[in-house]
Amino acid sequence: MADHHTHVLDFFTPRAAGWDSRFPDDGPAYAAAAGLLGLRPGDAVLDAGCGTGRALPALRAVVGPRGTVLGADLTPAMLEEAARAGRGESGTLLRADVARLPLRDGALDAVFGAGLISHLARPEADMTELARVVRPGGVLALFHPIGRAALAARHGRTLTDDDLRAEPVLRALLAGSGWRLDSYTDENDRFLALAVRRS
Repeated sequence: MADHHTHVLDFFTPRAAGWDSRFPDDGPAYAAAAGLLGLRPGDAVLDAGCGTGRALPALRAVVGPRGTVLGADLTPAMLEEAARAGRGESGTLLRADVARLPLRDGALDAVFGAGLISHLARPEADMTELARVVRPGGVLALFHPIGRAALAARHGRTLTDDDLRAEPVLRALLAGSGWRLDSYTDENDRFLALAVRRS
């Protein structure tokens, strides 16, 4: 686990300062995805692996001023950029590992994870931890502002059937960690898998 943390920090720390400028047009996609979580005013939501907090304003808009919005990330430099961009005004920023969240069981109505799954050390265990902090019937959104094929092309990779975001693989992963895949969209301009926390 320590090696994985080092890898994540080594990858994201030098990229934090320029992260938002690399993807300046993603705001509407984040807002649309946040709107599909089915959240209501007053609900509690976590942006797991929040990075620079790009989803936090959209999540705040959905849950309103009386709702709870948390943004957790392992990389201090990303959280510093989130604060610098004023996104700490939309939610509480926490340095935390999704493998061990400082939250009580069932504390949340939803978890939002943008680009999260490919950075998890132990995907099934980490998805189980996310299920622990969400109430039964709550929602998990795994999101990316571009689809699997476009992302693979961006990174010079070939798309494979064993990719964690491939529907059959993801469905099995979620089923083994307390979730039921409810909807799956993999288009050129969006990836969004919505899952429901099983009772």
